[in-house]
Amino acid sequence: MACWLNLGQILKVNAKKFPQTVALKDCDRGLTYPDLNRRVNKLAHSLLALGLKKGDKIAVLLENSIEIIEAFLAAAKTGIIIVPINFRLISSDVEYITGNADVKAFIVHDEFVGTVDPIRPQLPLIPADSFIVVGKPAPGYRTYDDFIAPAAENEPACEVFPGDTWILIYTSGTTGRPKGVVRTHESHIAFYLINAIDFGFNEHDVCMNVMPLCHINSTFFTFTFLYIGGSVYIHPARSFRAEEILEIVAREKITFISLIPTHYNLILNAPPEARTHDRSSIRKLLCSSAPVRKSMKLAIMEFFPDVQLYEAYGSTEAGIVTVLKPEYQMKKLGSIGFESLGTEFIKILDTEKTEVLAGQVGELHSRGPMLFKEYYKLPEKTAGAFHNGWVSAGDMATRDEEGFYNIVDRKDNMIITGGEHVYPSEVEEAVGSHECVFDCAVVGLPDDKWGEKVAAVIITKPGVNPADITEKDIMECCRQKLAGYKRPKEVIFISQEEMPRTPTGKILHRILKERFRVKK
Repeated sequence: MACWLNLGQILKVNAKKFPQTVALKDCDRGLTYPDLNRRVNKLAHSLLALGLKKGDKIAVLLENSIEIIEAFLAAAKTGIIIVPINFRLISSDVEYITGNADVKAFIVHDEFVGTVDPIRPQLPLIPADSFIVVGKPAPGYRTYDDFIAPAAENEPACEVFPGDTWILIYTSGTTGRPKGVVRTHESHIAFYLINAIDFGFNEHDVCMNVMPLCHINSTFFTFTFLYIGGSVYIHPARSFRAEEILEIVAREKITFISLIPTHYNLILNAPPEARTHDRSSIRKLLCSSAPVRKSMKLAIMEFFPDVQLYEAYGSTEAGIVTVLKPEYQMKKLGSIGFESLGTEFIKILDTEKTEVLAGQVGELHSRGPMLFKEYYKLPEKTAGAFHNGWVSAGDMATRDEEGFYNIVDRKDNMIITGGEHVYPSEVEEAVGSHECVFDCAVVGLPDDKWGEKVAAVIITKPGVNPADITEKDIMECCRQKLAGYKRPKEVIFISQEEMPRTPTGKILHRILKERFRVKK
């Protein structure tokens, strides 16, 4: 009977196929595939020795590291379900997720012990000996290295099937309280094989992991390379310094990076000395997780002149839905491409769940092998997410006559001003074209006359003097690009640190609306 091997199972195979290949590397360590497989087996046996069994949950509050990848792999070998938690969350948020997920063990980086300690009394399902710390020792925690040291290196005798749950990951909360998204092994196997074909990856590629592994996007691409026998360089996700990234690219001969527009913005504005690093090893780049302005894509292709640029659209629930391939970057600027390999034709539906015509705006629905299974403990939400087997992430889109898709905006971000519908992404495109604008977000704020008014929240480029750009300048910039009702009626300047974002850099429009709704 045919049976796809999950990531943990394929690691055993790759340990024999690629004995000399460095599977994982960071600034201090490097592990070959055999080294990695032995360490993962030791962790797997150690978790089983705690009394954990197939279907039990283990939480990880870790920044990007060799250890968090080992935790994902050990879970895959044992049938344990991993619950990756965003390390930027406060204690109460962590308490909610671990409690909701019924977690029975916890691995935490030493710097996040202060987040976990206050909530330990509220986590009765986790025994005292099941808190493990990575890094410096901490009272009440077993150190990771000591925890795995005595364990056996042989393969754990566990039956894990493609349809079993592997990851329970909580949404970033862009539109409300986080929901636990249940994802199976087979849905991720589909990712890896589809990615390898759609993007042309092979065992000689070296991926640089920058996106936080507490977010599903990072598992989509980082683990693709471990599945096919490539190499992964792990970069901590706590900060992003363009100079450091470019230096690592040159030193490690990185061939692929998945980044978000904010990261590309920082690279494009890096100081002159950082721009001298050799970037010729890069074969492919990906833009994802947030809309990319046309001007930025052109700048990326100029900065990396010999690189194949891809753009992918997807969600935690649906996986990778569309891919815009390099050959269409100039022909279809602004598009998110067409359906990824092996998926059904996308449906664009109106409020009555009827398909709209080409060029008309509707809600994007997808179906394919990468779909999530359900929302954890939320049967009504699960039922609401599916429409006859199709899933929507709440994005509004159009399809052109050639079958290419364009994201108009998130349904929940739409602004209704004077009865007119305004999609923030269109306004952000216009505002972002100003030479002094580094990044921006457009939200609807209360207005006595129009119900809502269009407001632009702006971060200026480094080195820009506040006197060099005014509200009037932004409005004038938009005059020739937007209809009157779409133009910003208010402009708010904030710092980079003040912009609320998800771990992958998506701007949290809802938070901005709440912050500025009382400011008129």
